[in-house]
Amino acid sequence: MELRKIETNNELLTLVIDGNLDADGSRSAQPHLDEIISDLSHPEVEIDLARVGFLDSSGVGAIVYLYKRLVERRRNMRIENATGQPLEIINLLRIDQAIPVNSQKH
Repeated sequence: MELRKIETNNELLTLVIDGNLDADGSRSAQPHLDEIISDLSHPEVEIDLARVGFLDSSGVGAIVYLYKRLVERRRNMRIENATGQPLEIINLLRIDQAIPVNSQKH
């Protein structure tokens, strides 16, 4: 799994995840998530799941962890480009009730 951070503008940071967001992927993502949480320069964070083919409970935990920490700091987060199995898990667990999913603002 690979993570890339893209600064679209001063407001928005996009975290592109490439690979499976499973136990191994979540473990390797953790330092990057903590870095995003501690860097207050972007009030909006979006997670791009276009290249994620598999999401398990560890991945869901990582996403929820990031979301909760950002909200504590009065920042916003959304999930974009979720499809296939990851989107099924997100819908099944009703994550979209708390975190905006596939709601890209243009």
